[in-house]
Amino acid sequence: MRSVLLISFGALLQGLAMSIFLFPHDIPSGGAAGIAILMNYFFLLPNGVSLWLFNFFLLLLALKWLGKSKAFATIYAITITSVTISVIEFSHLPLGKLVVMDLVIGAVIFGCGVGLLFRNGSSSGGMAIIALLIEKYRGKRPGRSMFFINTSIFLLISFIKDWKIILLAILCQWISTRVIDYVYQNKVKSPEIQKAS
Repeated sequence: MRSVLLISFGALLQGLAMSIFLFPHDIPSGGAAGIAILMNYFFLLPNGVSLWLFNFFLLLLALKWLGKSKAFATIYAITITSVTISVIEFSHLPLGKLVVMDLVIGAVIFGCGVGLLFRNGSSSGGMAIIALLIEKYRGKRPGRSMFFINTSIFLLISFIKDWKIILLAILCQWISTRVIDYVYQNKVKSPEIQKAS
């Protein structure tokens, strides 16, 4: 039950970061978000819907390697994130005023959310699924893997979107992946252990 609550909270943080701080400036928080922004740009498909669809199909492909429990936890997290994004987008709140401040705040909140998901047996979907597979089979930290995968996608979509947005997206990745690794790896010692050490 504790894991479900933490996954729910992590997914909510992820959705809030994307919809309030990043999407208003067209800053993709990752490769899947970049694809969602492009689908919105070309097909006028809402970001929350396109994000969920892309992640769902990617998850079906990775089901064999992730296992059922992690796959179900991930689709649950993706659903909460997508619903959060959709609710905020449809509320038409006046969001996104200061680009750099929004980017930093959004990246930190996003990183905290994804870190919580990773620590509780879920993922944020998208390229995080691939990052978790790399961690499982190669032992590489998921945040660092996500950075390199997503940066490659940002370079690919830079021909379609404004190059300045791509630079902001890379900066967002740089901040958020460090927060992800910190939250994912940092173990808080219990008072008994702290007294003993």
